[in-house]
Amino acid sequence: MVSETWIQIIGLVAGVCTAVSLLPQLIKIMREKRAEQLSLFYLFTLLLGLGLWIAYGVLRSDLPIILTNIASALLNVSVIVLSIKYRKPQS
Repeated sequence: MVSETWIQIIGLVAGVCTAVSLLPQLIKIMREKRAEQLSLFYLFTLLLGLGLWIAYGVLRSDLPIILTNIASALLNVSVIVLSIKYRKPQS
């Protein structure tokens, strides 16, 4: 059987990977100042899922789930804000 420590480590690594996954997109938007190709529906759906994961973590009192999903949500909100800011109006 896997120890509780290893389960926590796996959870933390998974959460960090999820949170960091948005970082390259955020950097790309900041460098190029363009975001036409990003789906806002995708980003808002992801944000909803992250919010639900945070709620789940709170209900379970699971700090790794709470913290890693808060980090993911903050990065996601940053991507949404920059996507809206750098989206060119459709003609």
